[in-house]
Amino acid sequence: MSAVHIVKELYIYPVKSLAGINCQSAYAEEMGFENDRRWMLVDAENKMLTQREYPIMSQFYPQISEGKISITFKDQNHDFLIGEHLDQPIAVKVWEDDSDVVEVNKNTSTWFSEHLGFECKLVKIIRKGDRKHESSKLKETFNVSLADGYPYLMIGTESLDFLNEKLEDKITILRFRPNIVISSQKAHEEDDFVAFKIGEVQFRNIKPCGRCIMVNNDPQKGVVKKEPLKTLSKYRNVNNSVLFGTNIVSLNSGLINVGDEIVF
Repeated sequence: MSAVHIVKELYIYPVKSLAGINCQSAYAEEMGFENDRRWMLVDAENKMLTQREYPIMSQFYPQISEGKISITFKDQNHDFLIGEHLDQPIAVKVWEDDSDVVEVNKNTSTWFSEHLGFECKLVKIIRKGDRKHESSKLKETFNVSLADGYPYLMIGTESLDFLNEKLEDKITILRFRPNIVISSQKAHEEDDFVAFKIGEVQFRNIKPCGRCIMVNNDPQKGVVKKEPLKTLSKYRNVNNSVLFGTNIVSLNSGLINVGDEIVF
């Protein structure tokens, strides 16, 4: 008998709000997958930048190879070393959470500034504990990266299929920026998972993920429309929050792969 829930896709997003990388395997850590949202763009006042205000950020495509991250935007390319950063600490906020970060280097900040059309810099979180996020639901505090809230987002395939049945223009899972996509039998069944294991990694479900206007940005075009949030709000609105996918945390570190079974 074949497994019911299997990892179908894995994604990391090295720089917050830029495009992601589809992976065959990923190393899970407390703060999220290795190299997932450890970098972020901030403006001249050190305020975080996201696709919510700048949809064009979806057009910057990262790749990782030989200890470097390469960013491609249109026909331009820039790379920097994964380990490099300046020493001067910078205090930033990711929503309500304080975080300590450092700038990667001046050339990289200049490159992004030129292509976005305003002064900004690329910063990096380098130590576990430099940002903590408190779960209002659980009254627990987690060490997290520069993701919006929790280290991992998981979505079942049936959740997307159920939504696409209602949409005139079909969309891909990329709209929702998941880390882990699993095969599922029922739409949104992942919301009710409690604890489970993938490969050698134990995960715990925290809560379904409330979605924002960012899911209306077509990541291939950088164009914002009314869907899918308009349709989702008709059947996934819970306490004024539109839910899609679920936030999870890992309880230990280890490698997970596409094809791994979800074990309860």
